[in-house]
Amino acid sequence: MSGVLHVLLHMAERREPATSEALAKSMNTNSAVIRRILAGLRDKGFVQSEKGHGGGWTLCCDLTKVSLLDIYAALGSPSLFAIGNRSGSPDCLVEQAVNSALDQAFHDAGHLLLARFSEVTLAMLSANVRNRNRSRSGTTRS
Repeated sequence: MSGVLHVLLHMAERREPATSEALAKSMNTNSAVIRRILAGLRDKGFVQSEKGHGGGWTLCCDLTKVSLLDIYAALGSPSLFAIGNRSGSPDCLVEQAVNSALDQAFHDAGHLLLARFSEVTLAMLSANVRNRNRSRSGTTRS
């Protein structure tokens, strides 16, 4: 999720299409990885691509209307947490007790995280990037 948002925000800051190679360089990854990710987002209507000289990837959505939850859903709603319940010994009473306790915690945390995702738009993140750029360069605009 973080990597996809990173790519989308780089695209938001550009006035011209971004090639898969340029985006891959900003993410320190392979351009095939970028193309695979963006192809899925293209299918959901968030980005578009142009072939040929001067072509590349561009955003084609209103950043004020796209939430992190929308992007999360477009990615197929992957697992929110890298940690999870142990399932190697389902008959073990200790494992059952631990999993029971963790299930509720994961459930509650997941609902809270998804609620927060729904409150944050790509426009909010893009504005944050612009503010950080202005602060870094020492300029402020009103």
